[in-house]
Amino acid sequence: MTAVLPIETANAASGLRSERIGVLLVNLGTPDSADTKGVRVYLKEFLSDPRVIEDQGLLWKLALNGVILRVRPARKARDYRKIWNTEKNESPLKTITRSQSDKLSAAISDGNRVVVDWAMRYGNPSIQSRIDALMAQGCERLLVVPLYPQYSAATSASVCDEVFRVLAGMRAQPTLRVTPPYYQDPDYIDALAVSIDTHFATLPFEPELIVASFHGMPQKYVDNGDPYERQCIATTEELRKRMGLDASRLLLTFQSRFGYDEWLQPYTDKTMERLAKEGVRRIAVVTPGFSADCLETLEEIAQENAEIFRHNGGEQFAFIPCLNDSDAGMDVIRQLVLRELQGWI
Repeated sequence: MTAVLPIETANAASGLRSERIGVLLVNLGTPDSADTKGVRVYLKEFLSDPRVIEDQGLLWKLALNGVILRVRPARKARDYRKIWNTEKNESPLKTITRSQSDKLSAAISDGNRVVVDWAMRYGNPSIQSRIDALMAQGCERLLVVPLYPQYSAATSASVCDEVFRVLAGMRAQPTLRVTPPYYQDPDYIDALAVSIDTHFATLPFEPELIVASFHGMPQKYVDNGDPYERQCIATTEELRKRMGLDASRLLLTFQSRFGYDEWLQPYTDKTMERLAKEGVRRIAVVTPGFSADCLETLEEIAQENAEIFRHNGGEQFAFIPCLNDSDAGMDVIRQLVLRELQGWI
């Protein structure tokens, strides 16, 4: 693990005591409810972001409001209900992100001088509301932590866009820092490998190979300069090295395509179908592009793609949970945050 001085040690060494510091964890977002209305509100905000759908012209607006928001919310609401946290009446993504924030706060609060909070880029709690809350608590410095290991304009940049929009309305702005992507961070790669090995030890079978499934994006976004695909490849290569696997034992795929454009390939669902038809019977899937389990991991991978694999001849399918708020996952976030707070603490 990378060595980072604890806050107390760093403060004692520097003799510095400065303003309160806000740390804001941000993940993608979630509907407020697992019904058609809640999903429609969420999808409208998400799909109206020009970072997500770059062409927000008239044709897209007609398609979005005339077709997509009329048809898709009911179907996605059914999917959300399959994985919904009924006890808290919220999505697992919200439950996990809150827990990540709480655990990080307990680890680095430094006598309440560092205030940790969390937000969603789309939906609630909003970035606006949580920055306002941090400012109300006297935070004159702000570290924003996009919870995406790999950078893309549709995720990390969109978080920054919203943060900048909020700050643009402030006369007294906090000093701002944003954590970088951590796709090759040794702590992150090690945590992924340990998580995979730990999960394998609980299985009644030995997977023949592992599929690393990342969220997809339109190929044209990468052609126009987005570094996301390159960073996903780098993560997979580092994980292969760490686990001693070659490309035939640890495959890279992309999931969650939407619309009719060509997206990054190979596609996860098509790969599941192909592998099963080629005689692979036991498989495991890990999702290294997600810091917390959500609809795309718990429903799309663990349920939909498991069914595709079995329907085409596969027999045993293992979904490996995200790092979430596990000890290893929290250590990755903690080390990332402490590195970026150096000079402030």
